Amino acid sequence: MTIHIVLVAPKMPSNTGNIIRLCANTGAQLHLVRPLGFELDDKKLRRAGLDYHEYTHMQVHDDWPAARRALQAADCHTITALTTKLSQPFYDYDFGKRPDNETGQMPNIALVFGSETAGLADDIREDIGAAHWLRLPMLADSRSLNLSNSVAICLYEIWRQQGFVGDEGRSIGYESLTVYDPK
Repeated sequence: MTIHIVLVAPKMPSNTGNIIRLCANTGAQLHLVRPLGFELDDKKLRRAGLDYHEYTHMQVHDDWPAARRALQAADCHTITALTTKLSQPFYDYDFGKRPDNETGQMPNIALVFGSETAGLADDIREDIGAAHWLRLPMLADSRSLNLSNSVAICLYEIWRQQGFVGDEGRSIGYESLTVYDPK
């Protein structure tokens, strides 16, 4: 099972850099859909992503149809749009928590996010279909959450539902980390 994160027209390099780092640490595949609000060699993007760029499986697509074709080629049958417009709660959606009967594997999933300033375009939402429009819970007077926070919440919840496949209970570089024990 692969989780695909799709950012359509992201504007802020710091958010995208954070998401690069998130994808590198979880094994998710990242798709960026043009137009981008920054250059891929942007200092802020590199700073936020630290040195994780080389560990991230990232593709850049010229437009939504190209991204959709790439997701279909990656055998991604579950494509969802994260949007606050007329959507169902993220936590009520069935992400295919059961293995495929033929392959025995969990289905590949794509989470599609719009830009920080405009959200997801109507034509992309329509292409995905209203049955797959999801929203994160928020207070009634709230407009939106930060893009990198939204991606993190959704990615970790799906990964949790799939049993954190690939996590071996260790990370590189923190072997000497000690936990404060007040005793």
